[in-house]
Amino acid sequence: QLQLVESGGGLVQPGGSLRLSCAASGFTLEDYSIGWFRQAPGKEREGISCISSSDGSTYYANSVKGRFTISRDNAKNTVYLQMNSLKSGETGGYYCAADTHSYCTGYVSTFAAWGQGTQIAVSS
Repeated sequence: QLQLVESGGGLVQPGGSLRLSCAASGFTLEDYSIGWFRQAPGKEREGISCISSSDGSTYYANSVKGRFTISRDNAKNTVYLQMNSLKSGETGGYYCAADTHSYCTGYVSTFAAWGQGTQIAVSS
């Protein structure tokens, strides 16, 4: 059974940093493209970053480019999202998901396996 578990959320001040982890069990994470998504209260879920299974190519939404970094540790079967210079508008639930495509499609609908999410509050 494919399972993803996110961790690393919490309360952080604007301008602060957090590192989220997405640990996989039941499957080999490097065989899947992994995306990070966030959902602010009352808003739709949006993709913020992705790392492809084919060659490790990384993609970022314009809103996080230059501040967030996605990476993968195959030995630990874990994907990370390093988030720097966090903004107050980035409060919400953060989710990782797995896609069988070898590349990042850019579509939420192609991600079949989802974690339960971890909450982030950016506030002073």
